[in-house]
Amino acid sequence: MSHAPARRLIASAALCATLAGFSAAIAAGFDLPAQRTDLSETDLKRVADVTRPTTDFSKAEQYEAMQAGATTSIDPVTEDSFSHISANIPFEEEQNFKLGNALFRKLWVSAPSSTQASDGLGPLFNARSCMSCHVNDGRGKPPEGGPSATSMLLRLSRAARTPAEEKAIVQSDVVNFPDPVYGHQLQDLAVPGLAAEGKMAISYQEEPVTLSDGEIVSLRRPSYAVVNPAYGPLDPATTISPRVASAMIGLGLIEAIPEADILTHADPDDADGDGISGKAAIVRDHRSGKIALGRFGWKAQNATVRDQSADAFANDIGISTPDQPNAQGDCTKAEEKCLAMPTGVQKRLGKEEAPGSILDLVTFYSENLAVPARRKASFPETLQGKRIFYESGCISCHVPKFVTRRDTPEKAQSFQLIWPYSDFLLHDMGDGLADGQQVGLASGREWRTPPLWGIGLTRTVSGHSFFLHDGRARSLTEAILWHGGEAEKARNAFSSLSKDDRVALITFLESL
Repeated sequence: MSHAPARRLIASAALCATLAGFSAAIAAGFDLPAQRTDLSETDLKRVADVTRPTTDFSKAEQYEAMQAGATTSIDPVTEDSFSHISANIPFEEEQNFKLGNALFRKLWVSAPSSTQASDGLGPLFNARSCMSCHVNDGRGKPPEGGPSATSMLLRLSRAARTPAEEKAIVQSDVVNFPDPVYGHQLQDLAVPGLAAEGKMAISYQEEPVTLSDGEIVSLRRPSYAVVNPAYGPLDPATTISPRVASAMIGLGLIEAIPEADILTHADPDDADGDGISGKAAIVRDHRSGKIALGRFGWKAQNATVRDQSADAFANDIGISTPDQPNAQGDCTKAEEKCLAMPTGVQKRLGKEEAPGSILDLVTFYSENLAVPARRKASFPETLQGKRIFYESGCISCHVPKFVTRRDTPEKAQSFQLIWPYSDFLLHDMGDGLADGQQVGLASGREWRTPPLWGIGLTRTVSGHSFFLHDGRARSLTEAILWHGGEAEKARNAFSSLSKDDRVALITFLESL
């Protein structure tokens, strides 16, 4: 086994001081913490030591199988593997998790209804419940010729047109601007008496890719369109971007990663010359209005699990919450009939269709869905694949480990060694994956690095093996081969591997 790439990993550790400088500069520019404030100097050293990438692939690392620390679920692998509560949650909090689960599954209905605590759906919407998109709390997929695209939708937006609009994006007051008629996303469903906005149409073109050993892999390049638009054509400046629902596991732990530790990996100007830029997504917390680090969503447009939940209530289901109180959801001024439809606001229940207590419980549930334990982490073929994954440069973006804050609001998430395999930064992924849609500081070529934990259970939990933001990849191999831009070097390294080594790398991913 060659250890030259491993030596490069050691050398890269010497850049920490330089990267810390980048972190400080980024933090100063956006009023974010430049270093952790929750640890002693002794603990800071411990964290630096334990999160340093390994160079020993002869055995599994200590605690590696428990990839979400003490929160990791060790329940048997089934289709419910993403639906378990964090293993170390106190007994007295289990009730809140169960209530949140019930609300996550709740089917909302149109207003007015006799079930007044459940009405307010839409008027335009994409799903009637959170679970409709996140089936088994797992990953969504393209409709694949079926009648429903429930776990996949089209985001709509245009870029800034005026200096004032550009300033609003720079100051993180908005992430982009909606279509003047259809709003922030295309709603393909509507309450009775109202026309849905339209349907998403997908077509694919197969493109063969020949690997170094002669094996041919066919990639499918998608094209997207809106058909049967009910309220006229989209604005010529509007871009459409497909998004599948992401898996729900480990979200609270991701939020518990210190901002400074994520910023340490940022290098927006590629000052170290490794070809990997890594840009922080700077957003505003919906609740406080304060500047924060975006880490949720395909383009890291949300800072917290609560932000992500409120956004889904508002745009996917059309339900108002204290954080996004518009009871008409994504209806625009041009959709007058939509604005005139009854809402589900009940004064005796509060000012919103989903009062704060509902948003609190759904957020708590979402924050505490456990990451399953690794499978076969110490098997030779898994370790071989892990070595290849590291040496191919994949960990430049898919950073293996973090240690969460000590001072987390939920004690269960405090000071946990976790293995999400993501840096939660924005990266240019090349023309192949570009959607042309700006979201905050993310350009039309940039995407947040998705965490990889749980990816090997996609078929078990979700019943399919579609990957990437739009589900175009039908396998992990296809997903890797779509990587471009900053990830082109790693993709080429994968393409150059022998068949056995490619299988080993996929085996490693399937163990996560």
